[in-house]
Amino acid sequence: MHNPQTADIFSLKDRLAIITGGGTGLGFAMASCFVASGARVIITGRRADVLQAAAKQLGPNAFAEQHDVTDLEISASLLERIEARHGLPTILINNAGTHVKKRVEEHTIADFHSILATHVEGAFAMTRATVPLMKRAGLGSIIFTASMSSLIGLPNIVGYSAAKAGVLALTRVAAAENGPHGVRVNAITPGLIYNDFLRKIYPEEFFDGYAESRSLVGRIGQPEDVANLVAFLVSDQAGYVTGEVYGVSGGVYPHG
Repeated sequence: MHNPQTADIFSLKDRLAIITGGGTGLGFAMASCFVASGARVIITGRRADVLQAAAKQLGPNAFAEQHDVTDLEISASLLERIEARHGLPTILINNAGTHVKKRVEEHTIADFHSILATHVEGAFAMTRATVPLMKRAGLGSIIFTASMSSLIGLPNIVGYSAAKAGVLALTRVAAAENGPHGVRVNAITPGLIYNDFLRKIYPEEFFDGYAESRSLVGRIGQPEDVANLVAFLVSDQAGYVTGEVYGVSGGVYPHG
């Protein structure tokens, strides 16, 4: 039954969101959820063709901006361009990611740095460029996409785990600094979510039987499971939530 008092309780109407890595996977799922909730969404990524196709699929309230988060010096110009075209952003999702699956002794220095450059340096540069605009708007919500590997030891992903642990530190410091200015900062730590990113890392048979053997809810996670939580966290209903870390794993991994 429709309840007019609660129908729009998680509305993102009149909000402008930026989602890095928004053309595929978790980023695309978040963009879709935000658009459905009334937001305008800027999706960024390195591949213009992927972004354009995703924006077309998302509809008239989605816009593509080609951007490589590892090019740290151009984040400010990206935000200037977004403000000029669309107004002040009040949501930033630091979601762009990369991955190397090797044992510690097989990881090269270049491997390690490339992962940190995307997950930590890139997210820092985007946050640094966006916070002043959110302060001018008088509100904002920033989400860092971390990982359960931030919290527990998983083999063969030392660079990724180190980067995602760094993301949690970024989250807590940014929350402490910007709360008085109306800008909230939180992180999510997804477990295994069935999407293109993980399908590049694990063979398909890895997922077979996973839900029955590990997940407490009897299935593996989907991108929409993450997107729905993030939509709540960036909404006004989460106005007292900042500096927090939220697991999304179906109970597979302990949290905290």
